[in-house]
Amino acid sequence: MSTEKEDQLASLETQRKFFEDYTKINNYTLVEIYADEGISGTKLKNRKAFNRMMSDAKKGKFEKVFVKDISRFSRNAVDFLNSIRELKSMGIKCDFVNSSLSTEDGEFTLGILALVAQEESANISKRIKFGKAKNAEKGKIPNIVYGYNKTIGKLFTLEINHAEAAVIRHIYSMYTEDGYGANKIANILNDKGIKTKRECKWSQNAVSRILRNPLYTGIVINGKEEVKDFLTGIRSKKSKDKWLIHKNPDLRIISDELFKKTQQIMAFHKSEFKISSKRQSCKYPFSTLIKCGCCGYSFRRVQRKFKTKDYIKWTCCGRNTYGKDFCDNHIYIDENELIKAIQNFLINLLNSHNTIKSETTKLVKKQFAKICSDSNESELKTELEKLRKMRRKQIEMFEADTITIEELKERTAELNTNIYSIENKLAIITKNKQEIEHIDKIVKKYCKNTEALLSLDIFDNQLLKQIIDNIIVYKNGNIDIKLKT
Repeated sequence: MSTEKEDQLASLETQRKFFEDYTKINNYTLVEIYADEGISGTKLKNRKAFNRMMSDAKKGKFEKVFVKDISRFSRNAVDFLNSIRELKSMGIKCDFVNSSLSTEDGEFTLGILALVAQEESANISKRIKFGKAKNAEKGKIPNIVYGYNKTIGKLFTLEINHAEAAVIRHIYSMYTEDGYGANKIANILNDKGIKTKRECKWSQNAVSRILRNPLYTGIVINGKEEVKDFLTGIRSKKSKDKWLIHKNPDLRIISDELFKKTQQIMAFHKSEFKISSKRQSCKYPFSTLIKCGCCGYSFRRVQRKFKTKDYIKWTCCGRNTYGKDFCDNHIYIDENELIKAIQNFLINLLNSHNTIKSETTKLVKKQFAKICSDSNESELKTELEKLRKMRRKQIEMFEADTITIEELKERTAELNTNIYSIENKLAIITKNKQEIEHIDKIVKKYCKNTEALLSLDIFDNQLLKQIIDNIIVYKNGNIDIKLKT
């Protein structure tokens, strides 16, 4: 069903009753009724029940599908044909009760009816779009917006909620006068027990939306976006000259000057810090070091006070800024626990650096042991010099016209093969030595940086970055700490 209106939901119950009776009359075993309530039939990705039906079909849970009408199966002709083909490939037949058609009647007739259903949906979309455009021209106002009361159904009437308006002014004051960020403001509001319009806790995103909303200056803006394709539901932003702007002084909560100052501060912060998936700050020990294993954003530092004690946690900036729909990593990392864990690891690293060097050197040598096991470097160099002399002698004989070019090639072929083989072994031995020297330098560097870091009372971000490349936190609580190599 495409809406959640009472008459359609009642119709849905009628349809359920119809199929329950229909299966009894025809002696079918009813496996399940798949119904999407309040979901448009134009996009499969939103239809959980439909997708579950297709998944159950692959598991062989039923043999036949009954649909009241083609438009109930899908209002997208392409999705309709793809779906019935997929069911047909699994040996599952679809019957459309109202039209007395089935997938055995061929795709042509069904495809025509599917296109009719799609066109009907397109016309509905056009009518809705037209109605919204007309309401926007008259200055339609959102049903739910913090700071105002509204009677549902009245498109152009709002009344200021004075208690919420006071919170709005406090938010703007904290941002412009106290210098607090949106996340800090959200924490303050939550600590005071103040709820959002939907009785939820405040988030950084919710506060930011209030700071950007011109409605609080008495300006109503509609038509910022439009749906380009009703089948995909993809929206596109419209240019500012096409926005529908209405002034309503009765809705003013803050002054134009305060709103302008707020936008200037927000623009400055955006250009100064360039907020993106990579945070720029190095102020705290783990700034830019902790990354989310889900969305790739950096973790941000969150400080909370409980009674007389401060608690410092790190959480995903992507989730904190854009919400749980953007990232489902809800893990909080305790800063002190992470510092202790890293300190213990670094102390063990210092205590065992000789063992680490020895074991890693053995590992490198083992890589080349098979190639270099038969000869040592000195013997290989002696043998190489001997072979090169023999080759030079053959070349001198050719230059003295003692042998022909064919004889030269024949006599030096095996010599060249042996020379190349020994040169290759010597190159590997040289690389082996370089690797061991490199390991020695890395271990010494790590030990030096580690000793410097452990000597500090507080972890230094820049010094920590000399040892740790990044820390990846996954939503299941697992943490990977990757060292510099």
